[in-house]
Amino acid sequence: MPSRSDITYFGAGPALLPTDVLEEAAGALLNYNATGLGVAEHSHRSALAAGIINQAKADLASCLDIPDDYEILFMQGGGTGQFSTSVYNFAGAWVARKYKEIFGDVQGDPTDHPELLNQLKQAVDDELKIDYLVTGGWSQKASVEGERLLGSKHINIAADARKTNGGKFGIIPDESTWKLSENAALVYFCDNETVDGVEFPTFPKSLEPGPDGKGPIVVADMSSNILTRKIPVRNFSAIFFGAQKNLGMTGITVVVIKKSFLPPTISQPSPTLMRYLGLPVPPIIFQYETAAKNNSLYNTLSIFDVYVAGQVLKKLLRIYPNKVEGQQAVTDKKARLIYDAIEAFPEIYKIIPNKAVRSRMNICFRVTKGDDIDAAEKAFLEEATAQGLTGLKGHRSLGGIRASNYNSVPLEGAEKLATFIRGFATS
Repeated sequence: MPSRSDITYFGAGPALLPTDVLEEAAGALLNYNATGLGVAEHSHRSALAAGIINQAKADLASCLDIPDDYEILFMQGGGTGQFSTSVYNFAGAWVARKYKEIFGDVQGDPTDHPELLNQLKQAVDDELKIDYLVTGGWSQKASVEGERLLGSKHINIAADARKTNGGKFGIIPDESTWKLSENAALVYFCDNETVDGVEFPTFPKSLEPGPDGKGPIVVADMSSNILTRKIPVRNFSAIFFGAQKNLGMTGITVVVIKKSFLPPTISQPSPTLMRYLGLPVPPIIFQYETAAKNNSLYNTLSIFDVYVAGQVLKKLLRIYPNKVEGQQAVTDKKARLIYDAIEAFPEIYKIIPNKAVRSRMNICFRVTKGDDIDAAEKAFLEEATAQGLTGLKGHRSLGGIRASNYNSVPLEGAEKLATFIRGFATS
């Protein structure tokens, strides 16, 4: 029976957590701060819980240099839940802006002004669009959910990698080919595709704000590469990510959103108006303004999960004085070690995505040693497991091998995997 120290886990998620954080959390689960109760047993309404939330928010803001005009929310439902939540909230924000444009200073019940109301409905029918950049399985699922909620007429697939890559993912289409809407309620992209091993190398030029600070409303899913590199937060209207890759445990989802999309700057339209316009009304727990007004405590939040995330953030800040940039240097070094080992044997291994967009986080490749790929990959996995290198099997939809290079995988673990890759190729 292997011990924890014998294993280097490369699974795509839930991911490895630092052992010292887990040891600290185990004690807190039994007796937090000598209160006689574990952290999971304290009321989420208590000052203790609020303190854990506020400290985690402050440390995340410090790690990522999040500006003061952004809010941090802890929600539930994972990244998949945000496929719906972002549609609900940003479609509502689009309607609120269009309402103000059409109604101006007109006060009172909008039904008292049928001409203006009909003008608004026509604008929604003709102009409301959500743009998706489809570069892998997760962005594809996000676009399907958007269509399910709003209908196909409101969904614009601005780019689809499969159309220029033989029906498969593995590239990011050139920005010159993107067909972005003029005034989209949001432009969604998945910054790192966990299944397909594709990562945006940098923030897309065509989505950058202009000199006046204005630009597209950009929402990104960073579930699998958050806290692994410095990001231009101001280029985004919202960023969301599940905690279970680089931040903590399954159970909480973080949203970093520009405050201009929250009250008092803007509020969601009334349910009555949304129903009249033929648009869905979000569940109250999926309203960003509800979460913001209640410091993420409208419903019972798992304070233990926030606590664990907070401990991970404290460790990152403690180890790297330059915060996420320090982690980025280590992440990039680990990725280079693994990719260099694979590339050294082109007759044995084949990296799946195009080199220009290879993910640093999810390294996807096939083992082509011999005539039987399935047998070769089975042998690779069995021998890797025997050496304590686990979680390397590729996603069921893609097959092959996938090494997930999350923050808690130590440099020594990446070195061990690289050595194994080289040794397997020459055995």
